[in-house]
Amino acid sequence: MRGRRQFSDELRARAVGRALEGGVTLAQVARDLDLTPSVLRTWVARARAERDGGRSGLTTAERDELRRQRKELRVARLETRRRTRRSAT
Repeated sequence: MRGRRQFSDELRARAVGRALEGGVTLAQVARDLDLTPSVLRTWVARARAERDGGRSGLTTAERDELRRQRKELRVARLETRRRTRRSAT
């Protein structure tokens, strides 16, 4: 099993373009570019969401906002837990 790989924006754009233009299956595009079908599927879903303004999934901005809110919630819960433990002792 190989480790986590990094992909350039250029490769992502080329792969998504080939997958969306049709004529070739997503699995074939993934094989041709030495990608896993699941990573290509994720890239295609994100590209479609960006294209249609989020109707088919989260846009990049929405994903970033969700990530930020989840981090805020995690920090708030940690602070609450610390305060509760301090007041209990």
